[in-house]
Amino acid sequence: MIIQVKVHPQAKMEKIEKRDEFFEIWVKEKPIKGQANQAVINVLVDYFKCSRQDIKLIRGFKQRKKIFELPEVQGENK
Repeated sequence: MIIQVKVHPQAKMEKIEKRDEFFEIWVKEKPIKGQANQAVINVLVDYFKCSRQDIKLIRGFKQRKKIFELPEVQGENK
């Protein structure tokens, strides 16, 4: 499954919201040396209940708009 994510680094709290065509994720970490990317992956792991190794950042390593590849989720209602 491919998802689009818009990241908001240096937020006061971490949260995730599902929009029509993408997810918005707020993380506390700064966008330095991949810290925010790792925090986004942690949020996605908690949200989709999957393994960290199953999530791949495909595009947008240094941009706020990113594309991730995740495993197909059985019975997904998110």
